[in-house]
Amino acid sequence: MFKVYKGEKHYIAECLDLPVVTQGRTIDEVVENVKEAIALHLEGEDLKEWDILPDFSILVNLELEPVHAKT
Repeated sequence: MFKVYKGEKHYIAECLDLPVVTQGRTIDEVVENVKEAIALHLEGEDLKEWDILPDFSILVNLELEPVHAKT
């Protein structure tokens, strides 16, 4: 699972299960960077030892600042 935060100019993704952090200018870019970062981190590893399926999926939790409607 990843948490995604909005920085000043980029979205920042931090993995909760692996030591992986990445960023991107858009949400789509940060998701692609997450996939690449995980692949690089696990390169050469036996995924069975990590209990990770070869066609793993990524769950992203996006935290946004609250926005209140003006009345």
